[in-house]
Amino acid sequence: MKKLKGVTVAMITPMNKQGHFAPLPMSELTDILVKKGVDALYPCGTTGEMSRLSVNERKNIAETVIESNCGRATVFVHVGADNVSDTLELAKHAYSAGADGVGIITPLFLGCTAKEIENYYLSIAHSLPEDFPIYLYNIPQCSANDLTADVASRIHSQCPNVVGIKYSLTDFNRTTEYLDIDKNFSVLHGCDRLFSSFLALGCDGTVSGVAGVFPEPFVKVYEAYRNRDWETMQKWQKHCRKICDILKCGSNMAYFKSALEFRGVPAGHMRGPQMDLDSKERQQLTHDLEAFCLEASLPSLIL
Repeated sequence: MKKLKGVTVAMITPMNKQGHFAPLPMSELTDILVKKGVDALYPCGTTGEMSRLSVNERKNIAETVIESNCGRATVFVHVGADNVSDTLELAKHAYSAGADGVGIITPLFLGCTAKEIENYYLSIAHSLPEDFPIYLYNIPQCSANDLTADVASRIHSQCPNVVGIKYSLTDFNRTTEYLDIDKNFSVLHGCDRLFSSFLALGCDGTVSGVAGVFPEPFVKVYEAYRNRDWETMQKWQKHCRKICDILKCGSNMAYFKSALEFRGVPAGHMRGPQMDLDSKERQQLTHDLEAFCLEASLPSLIL
């Protein structure tokens, strides 16, 4: 079964002024990221404002990315939702639409026991084809439900299609526990600011929202890692850290969208209650991005 590796981009969802999904910029962004050399695309996750989207919108977004990708990069669609039925509907749609696999966040907001979390994943995984890969997705600081390594291991042992996990809390101890589950269990980390560190720890790659705006330094880090060129890897990792700081490490996706506008991609607007950056914030961001592009010798335009 296909697994994720290297630079997987957590994609933004372009919106127009009315807050509606904008397919054309999504298609354009997909093409740009693939041409920039990212390994995989991951739409409809946290960076994609998943909790603000309807089931039908998420299906439309998934179809747009899959069709625009044309089989070039790996596409795993995030399908986790507030309830089992929506999650399962989105997962089955991703499969029928031609996705390479799916990611599924832990249950959201309401606290769940370990048994409930395990049962949640088992019910979904057993309802999908055994050869359709699933990544667990643990971001406890947002979901309010933590997925321990013991529970992840039990899920993996019962579901051959659960091939790995995306983990987005900066906890090296927990990350190593995931890595110890099974030599074939894939671990990706969402802390793109420490991409090279988690590669050295044994992770297969990163799932990065920042790479959806500036893919170049992340692609360079992974390329240098594969070539065992540690000096070059460290050089580009410094640039990764810098751009992560400028873009607030994904804590406010409005920075991603404004930065994409700076690079020539019509990323559009945020959906309420989130707001676009104001003029003063955009002015400061432009200043910081111009300085970063000059320092890293990167083109300001991504096109």
